[in-house]
Amino acid sequence: MKKNSLSSIRREYGSRRLLESNIAADPISQFKLWFDEIVTDEFEPTAMTVATVDASGIPDIRVVLLKDIINGHFVFYTHYDSAKGKELALNPHIALNFFWMKCSRQVRVRGTVQKVSPEMSNVYFASRPRASQISAVVSHQSTIIDNRTLLEEQILSLTQKYGAEKNIPRPEEWGGYAVIPAEIEFWQGRDNRLHDRIRYRKENDQWIIERLSP
Repeated sequence: MKKNSLSSIRREYGSRRLLESNIAADPISQFKLWFDEIVTDEFEPTAMTVATVDASGIPDIRVVLLKDIINGHFVFYTHYDSAKGKELALNPHIALNFFWMKCSRQVRVRGTVQKVSPEMSNVYFASRPRASQISAVVSHQSTIIDNRTLLEEQILSLTQKYGAEKNIPRPEEWGGYAVIPAEIEFWQGRDNRLHDRIRYRKENDQWIIERLSP
């Protein structure tokens, strides 16, 4: 890598604007407006970075997929005994980040989580592709394994066991989380790094709208 090659990379973000005069009164409506605009343009529009804190206080992040927005809550699914599941069991505070590159937009969410009902997890699990269901059964997420061949052998065994007809039961350790937002910030990239940042902050069950300096 050439010296200073990273610092020389620079892109402008365009002329889109985010103004108080054209935003929704609540952040969930605003999120849906933005999402509807980008859903067909971005490669993986539901991808979001999920940040948690481990037992020693060290931040931990990874990308997961948003699967629903219900009653103002952002819903995703994972293994409850995964690293993120164990961290959320100790500390339910969470942060999400969506970055939609093509339109230079970012949404940051801070809040807490609660597990969704088993019935809700069952419904979503049943809707997944069969191969994804089997993968969820086989994988003990975040645990150390000897090699990939072991996973593939277990996948083959379960595929033969269930065939094409039998329903595959949802593992008890697999299910959904609902993120209850306390803050949601919308970032619109603009030229010359003079970006627009609008934050919705929950206070006494009301959303307070604030503009932040870029």
